[in-house]
Amino acid sequence: MAGGLGSQSRYFSKKLHLQELTVRSVGYIYTMDKKEQIIAVATQLFAERGFENTSVSLICKTAKVSKGLVFHHFKSKQELLREIFSRTTALIKDINATDPNCSTPQEQLKDMLESFFDGLAANRMLFQFNLNMMLQPFTRSILQDLIDKRAAFLLQSVKGIFDEIDAGNALVLAYAFIAELDGIALHYFSIYEDYPLAEMQNHLLKKYN
Repeated sequence: MAGGLGSQSRYFSKKLHLQELTVRSVGYIYTMDKKEQIIAVATQLFAERGFENTSVSLICKTAKVSKGLVFHHFKSKQELLREIFSRTTALIKDINATDPNCSTPQEQLKDMLESFFDGLAANRMLFQFNLNMMLQPFTRSILQDLIDKRAAFLLQSVKGIFDEIDAGNALVLAYAFIAELDGIALHYFSIYEDYPLAEMQNHLLKKYN
């Protein structure tokens, strides 16, 4: 599967979906639906400045929309945050969905790892948003139920793969696998400026082959 036309097509399809929540380079996508424009701008501002340091006024100014329009679509800034997080969860689920052509658990893990690293490199803002929102106590309290649902889904998805490799230790192996990916994302975005992302990908691909 890896490197073939099928995997490349699937990755670029995911990438296009992820770009629905992004703002392209310097200019904003003003041709998009106003609600989607608000979501795209808020996602970038929350990722770059943090939730508490981003006012609704700043979102309006950046997106060139009125406060009335923002509150027409969202009752509060917290509701806007939950909408964005729910959407990113759906996209992250898509990233972690393995190719149905993968016939072995090792191929499924390889496919999942490649999608993760491709997404990490290509969609920095999206992953930065998720990391920031989950690490900050205030935003975490707003999103706790959504975070719990996402975590449960990912754990069960990964455990299902490890069940086929080592059923007796599948849960521990799943926790360890997820912890490795979370640690890589944290180090890549928040700790090391020169993080060896490609080398880490190669290391994990060999480890789980």
